[in-house]
Amino acid sequence: MFQRQQLGISTITPEEVRSRLAKGEDLLIIDVREPMEVAMGKIPGALNIPLSELPERLEAIDRDKEAVLVCRSGNRSHVACQFLQANGYSNVKNMVGGLILWEGDLE
Repeated sequence: MFQRQQLGISTITPEEVRSRLAKGEDLLIIDVREPMEVAMGKIPGALNIPLSELPERLEAIDRDKEAVLVCRSGNRSHVACQFLQANGYSNVKNMVGGLILWEGDLE
């Protein structure tokens, strides 16, 4: 599988995330939307760290795990990926299209 790039950020499609979760892969999914948005539904097991809180909550993100960043459309999660990379996180991916394109379950 080839790595897609989005201005230096690795990306993953919602379909790939859903497929990998269905296979039981242990993905660290970080939803960077605001709590009121997350209250309407999030990917099961996703950790909610709003983009505005990311600098104070870096310790909540395991540097050794692949982290998939998610938002509504893929824009805030792209910014979050850039921030994490700038802070030494090398295994981050932006879910392109965000939850707008998500066809899996929500919790």
